Amino acid sequence: MGKVILSIAAAFILTTAIGCTQHKVEVAPVEVKPIHITIDVNVKVDRALDDYFGDIDAAKKKID
Repeated sequence: MGKVILSIAAAFILTTAIGCTQHKVEVAPVEVKPIHITIDVNVKVDRALDDYFGDIDAAKKKID
């Protein structure tokens, strides 16, 4: 019985020694670059042009 416990203990020690290897994970620093966003807002100009040319078109219809 003593040999069985001794062999089980030896097997346990050997399997835990094999499983206890060290793993190193290196993480590179994350570089965050600035983001440039350009948004063209033409709604106000577009509406102003529609009003301007709309007046001209209305005047043209009165003449015709």
